[in-house]
Amino acid sequence: MAAVTAATVSLRSATTATSKSSTTPSSSHCTFPSSSSARARRGHALLHIRAQAVSTDEAPAKAKKISKKQEEGVVTNKFRPKEPYVGKCLLNTKITADDAPGETWHMVFGHEGEVPYKEGQSIGIVADGEDKNGKPHKLRLYSIASSALGDFGDSKTVSLCVKRLVYTNDQGEVVKGVCSNFLCDLKPGADVNITGPVGKEMLMPKDPNATIIMLATGTGIAPFRSFLWKMFFEKYEDYEFKGLAWLFLGVPTSSSLLYKEEFGKMKAKAPENFRVDYAISREETNALGEKMYIQTRMAEYKDELWELLKKDNTYVYMCGLKGMEKGIDEIMIPLAAKEGIDWLEYRKQLKKSEQWNVEVY
Repeated sequence: MAAVTAATVSLRSATTATSKSSTTPSSSHCTFPSSSSARARRGHALLHIRAQAVSTDEAPAKAKKISKKQEEGVVTNKFRPKEPYVGKCLLNTKITADDAPGETWHMVFGHEGEVPYKEGQSIGIVADGEDKNGKPHKLRLYSIASSALGDFGDSKTVSLCVKRLVYTNDQGEVVKGVCSNFLCDLKPGADVNITGPVGKEMLMPKDPNATIIMLATGTGIAPFRSFLWKMFFEKYEDYEFKGLAWLFLGVPTSSSLLYKEEFGKMKAKAPENFRVDYAISREETNALGEKMYIQTRMAEYKDELWELLKKDNTYVYMCGLKGMEKGIDEIMIPLAAKEGIDWLEYRKQLKKSEQWNVEVY
């Protein structure tokens, strides 16, 4: 409803001393005479009205979105590249076998409680030294591999899971990734420049009864190690996980499996609440003889997974190689179509409701 809230009315008489009252009928249309001679000739009062129409209805207050994730107290960008936090390397150990295709290292940095983070966040690392242009190296983001309490349980450390990047380029030259090699070569006691923390996409759901499906390739396991430590290795007054955590981890060889002993302990501790399935692409195949990638392993449980995805307390988290998401779409499109559901649209709704969370590269 609109109402006139401001109006100015002015009455002005314009007559000439020698003119007589006009007997001409007043105009019936809405246009005022535009010339001063016409106003004098007609000699009638002009009514000028200026009004401003303003809505008296207040716009409804926009409802604040309540996140389903553990966002309370989340800190972001406390430290930036120009003013990083200088942490200390406390531990750095290779966690893949010697015959694995590539090295992966687990490292723990001390931060004295100055880098507060939540499970699912990332930190940035600025490698020592300068690039070929004499400028500081650009930061690289890494998913945090420890719970908020840290591997030592005192909220004063942060852990990473890093694969050493080494490859041969088209010219036959061996190229080493600057930041990954810097990190994998760190010795205990060395300084490390830390930025962040950053990110809210991969935060855990609040619901302790949720079903959490975690899909990881290689070092994409990092955020899920942080989840699983909180769920099964730690105790909290305000959080006790009673749902289902289902991990799918894809690696090229069995010697590349990461944190397998830890996951075995979790399974033994909570067999009803934790499931883990590995996909070892160079050693395993499915019934059709196809290499066992993560989506190949998931296809073996496709009906069960689809039923879980129809529930409003199921959350999917994906971290690792980008192609993984396409493979999962190929599984789900025909399953959803059987029930008249467009999977790609359904996935968008899952994303909107914070139930589909992706961090791939």
